[in-house]
Parts: sequence; structure tokens; C-alpha cells
Amino acid sequence: MFDKTNIQSKLRTLAEPYLARLQAYILSLRDIRNVGILVFVVIVLLISWSGIKAIQTNYGLQKQISELQQEDDVAKLQNQNLQLQNQYYGTDQYLDIAARQNLGLGAAGETELLVPKSVALAHTVQMPSAASTSEVPKQPAWQRNFQAWIDFFLHRDPTTD
Repeated sequence: MFDKTNIQSKLRTLAEPYLARLQAYILSLRDIRNVGILVFVVIVLLISWSGIKAIQTNYGLQKQISELQQEDDVAKLQNQNLQLQNQYYGTDQYLDIAARQNLGLGAAGETELLVPKSVALAHTVQMPSAASTSEVPKQPAWQRNFQAWIDFFLHRDPTTD
């Protein structure tokens, strides 16, 4: 069925055109011009590869530098915010507010009224609870997620549906 010599002969017939081309190419390397062109192409490819790698490395480093600069800017803003808070804590206005809130002290001539909690709550208005005003229909998670994306892309407020 499978004759070893038959398979080998078929392989030889299939490979003959390729072997002929390979032999012709190797024989063309005897000419110094062809060797020069081949060496030139190899050198150009190596230089191009090196340049691409250098560009890629520089891009990554620039990205890191910009991220670190942004982090530095955020840290500077946080420091400025803390300095402003420290300055505020040193003012008389803050000391007056802190004395009123924490120590129950008042300014000269002020009287303090203590209102019982029951009296204060009797004069408040009951706000409707959020759960009773908007009943969310029971939907599968994928459908809620899909609806949220549609609302996002159409700039709709999901709470007003």
C-alpha cells in the first residue's frame, strides 16, 4: 500500500524545483555584488530593529515620567491643602467655632438654649424614603447592566426612569 521508494520518489519530484532554486541562489552568491546586497540588507534590518527598540523604550520611559510628574503634582497640592488647613486651625475664627462645638462655650452676652429632642423632632417634616418612591423591578443582572450602559450612552439619568 505505502511503498517507501514510491513516497521518496514523489518527495523528490516535489522538492526538485525548490532545490534547483536554492542551488541557483547559492551559485549567485559567488558574485560579490550579490553578497554585498545581502550584507547591506542584513545591516539595514539590524539597524531598523535597533531603532524600533530604542523608540519603544523611550516611549515607555516618557510614559513613566509623566505618571510620576502627575503623582508629584498631586502630592504638592495635598501639601498645600494641609498648609492651608494648618493656617485655618490657627485663626481666631476656628478657635471660636471649636469652643462652641466641643466645649459648649459661647461668646460674651450670648445665651444658650437647650431644646429637648422630642420638641425639636415634633416640628420637622417627614421626608419620603427613597425605597418607597422608586421601586426597582426585579431584572436579571445582565439586563440591569445592559440598561445601565444604554442610559450611560444616551446621557439619561437612571433614577428618573
